Amino acid sequence: MQRRPVFALLSFAGLLGLMGSTAVAGAPETKITPVAAADLPAQVVAVVRAVAPGLTIRAAELKEREARRYFDVEGVLADGSEIEFDLLETAGVWAIVETQRDIAWTSAPAAVQGAARAAHATVASVRVIESRQNDGMIIYELFAAGQPRTPAMEVSWKDGQAKVLAVVWPH
Repeated sequence: MQRRPVFALLSFAGLLGLMGSTAVAGAPETKITPVAAADLPAQVVAVVRAVAPGLTIRAAELKEREARRYFDVEGVLADGSEIEFDLLETAGVWAIVETQRDIAWTSAPAAVQGAARAAHATVASVRVIESRQNDGMIIYELFAAGQPRTPAMEVSWKDGQAKVLAVVWPH
């Protein structure tokens, strides 16, 4: 699931809006290198396949930012659904730190939708990515039209609490 401009129209009480000028502050610069599935390190493939045995790997990128190295591994599960695993290298060992999938905004928890609505009064179309973290937190990344690479807003959800983030989530 590449982060390309795929947008779904949002409709709920009073239209939630995300303006291009509301991009999340503090986004660090990232060096991105495409990697063919066949060229992925064996350890990365093993970690991903341990979690998703039937995964067909379609694409991968090596991302380097702020002295961290990540692999984004995109693929399709046996049921046809798209998924992305973000792996972080720590002391030469790769581990999944985030699992992402596109969702309909209406399937996000009501408290997440409410927090986003409270932070921004008006907006148009967005893409929503649900990013499950290893600690149980979920980050909802909301993309504004014309901003396919950087979320216009991120909302965290953990233990029944929703919070609009002031800075980009590190993974």
